[in-house]
Amino acid sequence: MAHAENEDFRTLKGYDLNSPHKVTYAMEDYLEMIYRYTREDGYARISTLSQTLHVKPSSSSKMVQNLKDCGLVDYEKYGIIKLTQEGTKLGEYLLYRHETLNRFFCLLNHSQGELELTEQIEHYITRDTLQNIEKLNALLTVIADFNP
Repeated sequence: MAHAENEDFRTLKGYDLNSPHKVTYAMEDYLEMIYRYTREDGYARISTLSQTLHVKPSSSSKMVQNLKDCGLVDYEKYGIIKLTQEGTKLGEYLLYRHETLNRFFCLLNHSQGELELTEQIEHYITRDTLQNIEKLNALLTVIADFNP
């Protein structure tokens, strides 16, 4: 068996710790959901996030405070949650990433929804890989339409 001496292997946790990103995967999940609600209603609430993400309101409050500390949301305790300009930009990307991956997995697996798989994988896909998946989605859609 060949040794990969020049490779910089890590555990998944090791890659996380080595990442320069200040936004955690959990924060991404919240931000994506906040973006979904603000797109529809202009704002989100802790209670809505808690119900949708199946977490306690106290957990949602802590996470929203973390997002506020990162400059991604504006929020006052017991108030509404609004995205900052930076939060909107990142939220838009996170939803695009989610929808692109879900569409890919649905095409790949001939299914109507791949929420769990998408949620499990989306945090590990780079922007370049996502762009390539978007191109592949377009090709797979043409093939599926051509050969029903």
